[in-house]
Amino acid sequence: MYATYFGLTERPFSLAPDPRYLYLSDAHREALAHLLYGLGEGGSFVQLTGEVGTGKTTVCRALLEQLPPDVDVAMVFNPRLTSIELLAAVCDDLRVPYPVGTTSLKVMVDALSRALLDAHARGRRTVLIIDEAQNLSARVLEEIRLLTNLETTKEKLLQVILIGQPELAELLARRNLRQLAQRVTARYHLRPFTEEETRSYVQHRMEIAGQKQPIFTRLALHAAHRLSRGVPRRLNIICDRALLGAYATGQTRVKDRIVRRAAKEVLGRRARRRRWIVATSTAALLMAAGGTIALFASRGLPSLGAWPLRAETTSPASAPAVEPTPAERASQAPTLATILGDPSVTADRASAFVNLYALWGLDARSGAAADPGCESGRTAGLRCIARTGTWTVLRRLDLPAILELMTPDGMKHHVALTGLDGERATLQIGERRVTLPTAEIERFWDGPFVMVWKSPVSGPLPLQPGMRGRDVVWLRRQLGAVDGLDAESAGQFYDEELKRRVAAFQQTESLTPDGIAGEETLVRLAATRPGGNGPTLTAGRP
Repeated sequence: MYATYFGLTERPFSLAPDPRYLYLSDAHREALAHLLYGLGEGGSFVQLTGEVGTGKTTVCRALLEQLPPDVDVAMVFNPRLTSIELLAAVCDDLRVPYPVGTTSLKVMVDALSRALLDAHARGRRTVLIIDEAQNLSARVLEEIRLLTNLETTKEKLLQVILIGQPELAELLARRNLRQLAQRVTARYHLRPFTEEETRSYVQHRMEIAGQKQPIFTRLALHAAHRLSRGVPRRLNIICDRALLGAYATGQTRVKDRIVRRAAKEVLGRRARRRRWIVATSTAALLMAAGGTIALFASRGLPSLGAWPLRAETTSPASAPAVEPTPAERASQAPTLATILGDPSVTADRASAFVNLYALWGLDARSGAAADPGCESGRTAGLRCIARTGTWTVLRRLDLPAILELMTPDGMKHHVALTGLDGERATLQIGERRVTLPTAEIERFWDGPFVMVWKSPVSGPLPLQPGMRGRDVVWLRRQLGAVDGLDAESAGQFYDEELKRRVAAFQQTESLTPDGIAGEETLVRLAATRPGGNGPTLTAGRP
């Protein structure tokens, strides 16, 4: 609701990664230059560190946009993996075939080595990007170092970018990892915004959202910078709540005292209960439910503009007993922050995978793996897709997913997203199921997710022009079923005509129409079959 109030076309401080809002400060540009330099030098490792929320993912996204087209990229978002699991994740991303269910490190390394040599022979380079690399074990790091031993007389066949929190630098400083540390050709530590960069960042996002006039006062921006410590993610959370607070109290400008109160609420600091907080909570509820100010009138409540900024204290003896309205009772329901902070609630990666596999009828707890993950579903023919995206991407793929959430204290939580209905999402957090506004989840979600899907083909992916075989036959027949055409005589060769048909299907599904049948295309194509492709995320889809 506050977007229209302030002349905005959308919420400018959403945590979802949107390339339109990309803002590179001097520090971000310098970090990007270091990464490009390190890769250009042909070294083994490049290291980028920074505190939680400083924009490491933003720099990584900018790097991917600047890499030349002859570079193949594998990305690992969750490095709490064994050596086998990490190699499997890399092979999956690079479309490298390997025996399903293998537990042999040698088999995996040999498969990857052959693929890297083949890529080099075709004039292609390969880069592995590992996010949250401070969580890598020393054993896995050593295995990655050994992978970079693959080289020609002139260059490495695999280059690795390690992205992580400051603990990554401490990890690589250990004596037992000195061989790896010596191979790092470029290092950069990303600093937070300066106050001037904070002002530019806030104004940049406001303008992209459609408002060129300054809504935040200079003192408000000073307070936002001080309270966020120049960390972009914290800045987004504070500014979003400050806009809501200004709207809830009927003000046309965001002032410093509103920013301070917003920070107290969203950063988990103890604050006295004031009517301003009640007003913002009620406004947030109405935004999620699609209500209007008229709802206040229907409940006999004053309009939002009538809420005072300061609360008058009333003695218990003189205060009449008033039954809380449904809106007030809803505003008192546990928030996502409260749930994630509850020590009795399990929100780790293993429990999220258990809940996700349960939707596919698979009991991951009964497997031999102590830590359920992508490997647990391979025997059932399930594969993982790890991406960074938005609610739009999740709706498009239409499969349950694991979301990686991060609270302001830097703690990571993993929850299973089991449903999306309009602007509300259903999460399975351990044994607890909750339905919350997507706007509330965005406060803790910066885009990383993992989906499980069942591939309808048995060979390597993607399917692309020049390939032949039964997987191409399946692709032709499935497209024929979608188009209502007879595909009895489907050929085995992936020709230009098939490429055009794939591109046409991708266009209808809002996918990149490149004519190459990759994971996302096959997910949507498989979902058109009778019975679909397993559990769906949204209602009304095949």
